Amino acid sequence: MRGMPGNMQGMMKQMQKMQKEMGKAQEELHATEFSASAPDEMVKVVFTGDKKMKDMQINPEAIDPDDPDMLQDLVIAAVNDAMNQIDQATEKKLGKFTKGMPM
Repeated sequence: MRGMPGNMQGMMKQMQKMQKEMGKAQEELHATEFSASAPDEMVKVVFTGDKKMKDMQINPEAIDPDDPDMLQDLVIAAVNDAMNQIDQATEKKLGKFTKGMPM
C-alpha cells in the first residue's frame, strides 16, 4: 500500500472492513435455521440459511397411496415457503452491503 494516495488507502481499509462485516453476516445467516410447513403441519421442512435441507417431517396422514400428487404438492409448498424466508432474510441481512454495487 506504500505510495498510494491517502484517500485510496482509506478506501481500501473501508472495503476490507465491509468485506469482513459481510462475511460475518453471511456466516450468521448460514447458521440460522428456517422452518416451514404445509397446511396443518402435514409436511414440515427445515433449511439452513445457505439453502441446505436439514430435516423433513411427513405426517403419515399425508401419505395417501391413491393421491401421491397431494404429498408432492405439500412438499413443494413447504420447500418454496422456506426458500422465500431465506431469500427475504438474505436481502434484509446482506442487502445493505450490495446496494449500489454492480452485479
